[in-house]
Amino acid sequence: MRSLRRLRRVLSSVRWYVRELTDESAYDRYVAHVRHEHPDAPVPSRRDFERMRSDRQEADPRQGFRCC
Repeated sequence: MRSLRRLRRVLSSVRWYVRELTDESAYDRYVAHVRHEHPDAPVPSRRDFERMRSDRQEADPRQGFRCC
């Protein structure tokens, strides 16, 4: 039983790390921010969020070059 809990904790940590590394959790953080700071504002869909994010990255040369 103890090893099963330890395995779950390790897998949970790995999942968190991979999501942070790939920035998969950015949308979740954004939604939490909008709901907390602007409760009456509509929350964009994940697709709209990704479009806004890629537009912002392409408009700002400090964000780096995006090849595709």
